[in-house]
Amino acid sequence: MLFANKSAAEKRQGLRDDLGSGRLLRFPGAHAPIVARIAEETGFDGLYISGAALSADMALPDIGLTTLSEVSARGRQIAAATDLPAIIDADTGFGESMNAARTVREMEDAGLAGCHMEDQVLPKRCGHLDNKTLVSTDEMAQKIRAASDAKRDPNFLLMARTDANGVEGLDATIERLKAYLDAGADALFPEALTGKKQYETVRAAFDVPLLANMTEFGKTPLLSAAELAELGFNIVIYPVTSLRLAMKAIEDGFAAIMKEGTQAGIIDKMQTRERLYEVLKYEDYNSFDQGIFNFKL
Repeated sequence: MLFANKSAAEKRQGLRDDLGSGRLLRFPGAHAPIVARIAEETGFDGLYISGAALSADMALPDIGLTTLSEVSARGRQIAAATDLPAIIDADTGFGESMNAARTVREMEDAGLAGCHMEDQVLPKRCGHLDNKTLVSTDEMAQKIRAASDAKRDPNFLLMARTDANGVEGLDATIERLKAYLDAGADALFPEALTGKKQYETVRAAFDVPLLANMTEFGKTPLLSAAELAELGFNIVIYPVTSLRLAMKAIEDGFAAIMKEGTQAGIIDKMQTRERLYEVLKYEDYNSFDQGIFNFKL
Protein backbone atom coordinates (compact mmCIF):
# COMPACT_ATOMS: atom_id res chain seq x y z
CA MET A 1 0.00 0.00 0.00
CA LEU A 2 2.42 2.67 1.20
CA PHE A 3 5.23 1.52 -1.07
CA ALA A 4 5.92 -1.09 -3.72
CA ASN A 5 5.60 -4.68 -2.55
CA LYS A 6 8.61 -5.90 -4.55
CA SER A 7 12.14 -5.06 -3.50
CA ALA A 8 14.56 -3.42 -5.92
CA ALA A 9 16.39 -6.73 -6.26
CA GLU A 10 13.16 -8.52 -7.15
CA LYS A 11 12.33 -5.91 -9.78
CA ARG A 12 15.79 -6.22 -11.34
CA GLN A 13 15.56 -10.00 -11.41
CA GLY A 14 12.10 -9.74 -12.92
CA LEU A 15 13.38 -7.45 -15.65
CA ARG A 16 16.21 -9.84 -16.46
CA ASP A 17 13.75 -12.74 -16.61
CA ASP A 18 11.42 -10.78 -18.89
CA LEU A 19 14.30 -9.85 -21.18
CA GLY A 20 15.21 -13.52 -21.35
CA SER A 21 11.71 -14.38 -22.56
CA GLY A 22 12.39 -12.78 -25.93
CA ARG A 23 9.13 -10.82 -25.99
CA LEU A 24 8.98 -7.07 -26.50
CA LEU A 25 8.69 -5.13 -23.23
CA ARG A 26 6.77 -1.86 -23.30
CA PHE A 27 7.97 0.96 -21.03
CA PRO A 28 5.98 4.21 -21.11
CA GLY A 29 7.55 7.41 -19.87
CA ALA A 30 6.68 8.21 -16.25
CA HIS A 31 7.87 11.64 -15.18
CA ALA A 32 5.99 11.46 -11.86
CA PRO A 33 5.00 8.71 -9.41
CA ILE A 34 1.28 9.08 -10.14
CA VAL A 35 1.98 8.51 -13.84
CA ALA A 36 3.88 5.35 -12.89
CA ARG A 37 0.87 4.15 -10.92
CA ILE A 38 -1.41 4.53 -13.96
CA ALA A 39 1.13 2.75 -16.17
CA GLU A 40 1.10 -0.20 -13.80
CA GLU A 41 -2.71 -0.29 -13.73
CA THR A 42 -2.78 -0.21 -17.53
CA GLY A 43 -0.61 -3.32 -17.73
CA PHE A 44 2.74 -2.08 -19.01
CA ASP A 45 5.89 -4.11 -18.40
CA GLY A 46 7.99 -1.39 -16.82
CA LEU A 47 8.67 2.34 -16.56
CA TYR A 48 11.02 4.68 -18.36
CA ILE A 49 12.15 7.86 -16.61
CA SER A 50 13.14 10.30 -19.33
CA GLY A 51 15.74 12.99 -18.79
CA ALA A 52 13.94 15.16 -21.33
CA ALA A 53 10.64 14.80 -19.47
CA LEU A 54 12.22 15.49 -16.07
CA SER A 55 13.97 18.56 -17.46
CA ALA A 56 10.75 19.82 -19.01
CA ASP A 57 8.87 19.20 -15.77
CA MET A 58 11.39 21.55 -14.15
CA ALA A 59 10.88 24.07 -17.00
CA LEU A 60 14.41 23.38 -18.28
CA PRO A 61 15.62 22.36 -21.75
CA ASP A 62 17.16 18.90 -22.13
CA ILE A 63 20.79 20.03 -22.32
CA GLY A 64 22.28 18.45 -19.21
CA LEU A 65 21.22 21.07 -16.66
CA THR A 66 19.71 18.58 -14.22
CA THR A 67 21.99 17.12 -11.56
CA LEU A 68 22.58 13.60 -10.33
CA SER A 69 20.88 14.36 -7.02
CA GLU A 70 17.79 15.81 -8.76
CA VAL A 71 17.44 12.91 -11.17
CA SER A 72 18.10 10.15 -8.64
CA ALA A 73 15.66 11.71 -6.16
CA ARG A 74 12.86 11.71 -8.73
CA GLY A 75 13.85 8.20 -9.76
CA ARG A 76 13.58 7.02 -6.18
CA GLN A 77 10.07 8.48 -5.85
CA ILE A 78 8.90 6.86 -9.07
CA ALA A 79 10.50 3.48 -8.37
CA ALA A 80 8.82 3.36 -4.95
CA ALA A 81 5.34 3.90 -6.37
CA THR A 82 4.85 0.57 -8.17
CA ASP A 83 6.12 -2.98 -8.53
CA LEU A 84 7.26 -2.30 -12.10
CA PRO A 85 10.99 -2.15 -12.90
CA ALA A 86 12.11 1.35 -13.87
CA ILE A 87 14.94 2.35 -16.21
CA ILE A 88 16.23 5.89 -15.84
CA ASP A 89 17.98 8.23 -18.25
CA ALA A 90 21.37 9.08 -16.72
CA ASP A 91 22.37 11.43 -19.56
CA THR A 92 26.17 11.40 -19.89
CA GLY A 93 26.70 9.87 -16.45
CA PHE A 94 26.87 13.35 -14.88
CA GLY A 95 30.57 13.71 -15.57
CA GLU A 96 33.58 11.57 -16.38
CA SER A 97 34.32 7.94 -15.52
CA MET A 98 34.39 8.37 -11.76
CA ASN A 99 31.11 10.29 -11.91
CA ALA A 100 29.59 7.50 -14.01
CA ALA A 101 30.60 4.98 -11.37
CA ARG A 102 28.96 7.06 -8.65
CA THR A 103 25.86 7.46 -10.81
CA VAL A 104 25.36 3.70 -10.98
CA ARG A 105 25.68 3.39 -7.20
CA GLU A 106 23.19 6.22 -6.67
CA MET A 107 20.69 4.65 -9.06
CA GLU A 108 21.05 1.27 -7.40
CA ASP A 109 20.42 2.86 -4.00
CA ALA A 110 17.38 4.67 -5.42
CA GLY A 111 15.75 1.36 -6.31
CA LEU A 112 16.04 1.65 -10.09
CA ALA A 113 16.27 -1.48 -12.24
CA GLY A 114 18.67 0.06 -14.72
CA CYS A 115 19.98 3.19 -16.41
CA HIS A 116 21.49 4.27 -19.70
CA MET A 117 24.36 6.61 -20.43
CA GLU A 118 25.09 8.34 -23.73
CA ASP A 119 28.19 9.33 -25.65
CA GLN A 120 27.54 13.04 -26.17
CA VAL A 121 29.71 15.96 -25.10
CA LEU A 122 28.20 18.36 -22.58
CA PRO A 123 26.16 20.43 -23.08
CA LYS A 124 24.22 17.52 -24.57
CA ARG A 125 21.22 17.80 -26.87
CA CYS A 126 18.03 15.83 -27.37
CA GLY A 127 18.85 12.71 -29.37
CA HIS A 128 16.55 13.76 -32.21
CA LEU A 129 18.09 17.20 -32.75
CA ASP A 130 20.92 17.97 -35.15
CA ASN A 131 24.45 19.25 -34.51
CA LYS A 132 25.32 16.93 -31.64
CA THR A 133 28.95 16.40 -30.67
CA LEU A 134 30.21 13.02 -29.43
CA VAL A 135 33.05 12.01 -27.16
CA SER A 136 35.55 9.54 -28.58
CA THR A 137 34.68 5.86 -28.57
CA ASP A 138 37.54 5.17 -26.16
CA GLU A 139 36.38 7.84 -23.72
CA MET A 140 32.84 6.48 -23.67
CA ALA A 141 34.10 2.91 -23.33
CA GLN A 142 36.13 3.96 -20.28
CA LYS A 143 33.01 5.50 -18.76
CA ILE A 144 30.99 2.33 -19.38
CA ARG A 145 33.78 0.22 -17.87
CA ALA A 146 33.81 2.36 -14.74
CA ALA A 147 30.02 2.19 -14.45
CA SER A 148 30.02 -1.58 -14.97
CA ASP A 149 32.72 -2.13 -12.36
CA ALA A 150 30.73 -0.02 -9.89
CA LYS A 151 27.67 -2.27 -10.03
CA ARG A 152 26.94 -4.21 -6.85
CA ASP A 153 23.83 -5.97 -8.14
CA PRO A 154 24.71 -7.92 -11.30
CA ASN A 155 21.07 -7.67 -12.37
CA PHE A 156 21.18 -3.86 -12.52
CA LEU A 157 20.82 -3.21 -16.27
CA LEU A 158 23.56 -0.91 -17.54
CA MET A 159 22.65 0.29 -21.01
CA ALA A 160 24.93 2.18 -23.39
CA ARG A 161 23.30 4.71 -25.73
CA THR A 162 24.97 6.14 -28.79
CA ASP A 163 23.88 9.22 -30.73
CA ALA A 164 26.26 8.42 -33.57
CA ASN A 165 23.67 7.64 -36.24
CA GLY A 166 22.91 11.27 -37.03
CA VAL A 167 26.55 12.34 -36.71
CA GLU A 168 28.77 9.53 -38.02
CA GLY A 169 26.33 7.12 -39.67
CA LEU A 170 25.05 3.62 -39.01
CA ASP A 171 28.35 1.77 -39.46
CA ALA A 172 29.96 3.96 -36.82
CA THR A 173 26.92 3.45 -34.59
CA ILE A 174 27.46 -0.29 -34.70
CA GLU A 175 31.21 -0.02 -34.12
CA ARG A 176 30.67 2.24 -31.13
CA LEU A 177 28.05 -0.09 -29.65
CA LYS A 178 30.40 -3.05 -30.04
CA ALA A 179 33.07 -1.18 -28.08
CA TYR A 180 30.58 -0.25 -25.36
CA LEU A 181 29.40 -3.84 -25.13
CA ASP A 182 32.99 -5.04 -24.77
CA ALA A 183 33.46 -2.44 -22.02
CA GLY A 184 30.68 -3.94 -19.91
CA ALA A 185 27.28 -2.71 -21.12
CA ASP A 186 24.43 -5.17 -20.59
CA ALA A 187 22.11 -3.70 -23.23
CA LEU A 188 22.29 -1.20 -26.09
CA PHE A 189 20.31 1.87 -27.14
CA PRO A 190 20.94 3.05 -30.73
CA GLU A 191 19.30 6.48 -30.73
CA ALA A 192 17.46 8.11 -33.66
CA LEU A 193 17.36 5.22 -36.11
CA THR A 194 15.51 6.33 -39.22
CA GLY A 195 13.69 3.26 -40.49
CA LYS A 196 13.09 -0.47 -40.39
CA LYS A 197 16.21 -1.25 -42.41
CA GLN A 198 18.41 0.37 -39.79
CA TYR A 199 16.65 -1.56 -37.03
CA GLU A 200 17.24 -4.80 -38.94
CA THR A 201 20.92 -3.98 -39.44
CA VAL A 202 21.51 -3.21 -35.77
CA ARG A 203 19.63 -6.31 -34.64
CA ALA A 204 21.70 -8.51 -36.93
CA ALA A 205 24.91 -7.15 -35.38
CA PHE A 206 24.12 -8.01 -31.74
CA ASP A 207 22.65 -10.76 -29.60
CA VAL A 208 22.06 -8.63 -26.47
CA PRO A 209 18.93 -6.66 -25.45
CA LEU A 210 18.21 -3.68 -27.69
CA LEU A 211 16.02 -0.66 -26.92
CA ALA A 212 13.88 1.26 -29.41
CA ASN A 213 12.86 4.85 -28.73
CA MET A 214 9.39 5.71 -30.05
CA THR A 215 9.43 9.39 -29.22
CA GLU A 216 7.01 11.68 -31.03
CA PHE A 217 8.11 14.44 -33.43
CA GLY A 218 11.55 12.90 -33.89
CA LYS A 219 13.63 11.27 -36.62
CA THR A 220 12.35 7.75 -35.96
CA PRO A 221 9.09 6.50 -37.53
CA LEU A 222 6.52 5.46 -34.92
CA LEU A 223 6.67 1.71 -35.38
CA SER A 224 4.04 -0.44 -33.69
CA ALA A 225 4.78 -2.92 -30.94
CA ALA A 226 4.09 -5.74 -33.40
CA GLU A 227 6.61 -4.31 -35.89
CA LEU A 228 9.29 -3.87 -33.23
CA ALA A 229 8.73 -7.39 -31.95
CA GLU A 230 9.13 -8.71 -35.49
CA LEU A 231 12.36 -6.73 -35.80
CA GLY A 232 13.64 -8.49 -32.69
CA PHE A 233 13.90 -5.51 -30.34
CA ASN A 234 13.48 -6.17 -26.63
CA ILE A 235 12.33 -2.89 -25.06
CA VAL A 236 10.35 -0.01 -26.49
CA ILE A 237 10.05 3.30 -24.67
CA TYR A 238 7.53 6.12 -25.13
CA PRO A 239 9.60 8.64 -23.18
CA VAL A 240 7.72 11.94 -23.28
CA THR A 241 4.21 10.78 -24.25
CA SER A 242 2.69 11.22 -20.80
CA LEU A 243 4.13 14.71 -20.39
CA ARG A 244 2.95 15.80 -23.84
CA LEU A 245 -0.55 14.47 -23.21
CA ALA A 246 -0.76 16.21 -19.85
CA MET A 247 0.66 19.52 -21.06
CA LYS A 248 -1.70 19.70 -24.05
CA ALA A 249 -4.67 19.04 -21.76
CA ILE A 250 -3.48 21.75 -19.35
CA GLU A 251 -2.97 24.27 -22.15
CA ASP A 252 -6.46 23.59 -23.56
CA GLY A 253 -8.06 23.68 -20.12
CA PHE A 254 -6.44 26.94 -19.06
CA ALA A 255 -7.38 28.54 -22.38
CA ALA A 256 -11.00 27.49 -21.87
CA ILE A 257 -11.08 29.02 -18.39
CA MET A 258 -9.65 32.30 -19.67
CA LYS A 259 -12.19 32.38 -22.48
CA GLU A 260 -15.30 31.28 -20.57
CA GLY A 261 -14.47 32.53 -17.09
CA THR A 262 -15.20 29.11 -15.58
CA GLN A 263 -14.07 25.49 -15.80
CA ALA A 264 -17.68 24.25 -15.84
CA GLY A 265 -17.56 23.42 -19.55
CA ILE A 266 -14.51 21.14 -19.33
CA ILE A 267 -15.38 19.06 -16.26
CA ASP A 268 -15.93 16.04 -18.53
CA LYS A 269 -12.27 16.24 -19.61
CA MET A 270 -11.00 15.95 -16.03
CA GLN A 271 -10.06 12.97 -13.94
CA THR A 272 -12.72 12.77 -11.24
CA ARG A 273 -11.99 13.03 -7.55
CA GLU A 274 -13.16 9.43 -7.17
CA ARG A 275 -10.75 8.20 -9.83
CA LEU A 276 -7.85 10.21 -8.37
CA TYR A 277 -8.45 8.67 -4.95
CA GLU A 278 -8.57 5.24 -6.57
CA VAL A 279 -5.16 5.79 -8.21
CA LEU A 280 -3.75 7.10 -4.93
CA LYS A 281 -5.20 4.10 -3.04
CA TYR A 282 -6.77 6.56 -0.64
CA GLU A 283 -9.01 3.96 1.00
CA ASP A 284 -6.05 1.67 1.65
CA TYR A 285 -4.32 4.46 3.56
CA ASN A 286 -7.50 5.16 5.47
CA SER A 287 -7.88 1.50 6.44
CA PHE A 288 -4.24 1.33 7.51
CA ASP A 289 -4.62 4.43 9.65
CA GLN A 290 -7.85 3.16 11.23
CA GLY A 291 -6.22 -0.16 12.08
CA ILE A 292 -3.27 1.49 13.82
CA PHE A 293 -5.35 4.15 15.55
CA ASN A 294 -7.79 1.55 16.96
CA PHE A 295 -5.10 -0.84 18.14
CA LYS A 296 -5.16 -1.64 21.87
CA LEU A 297 -2.75 -3.67 23.98
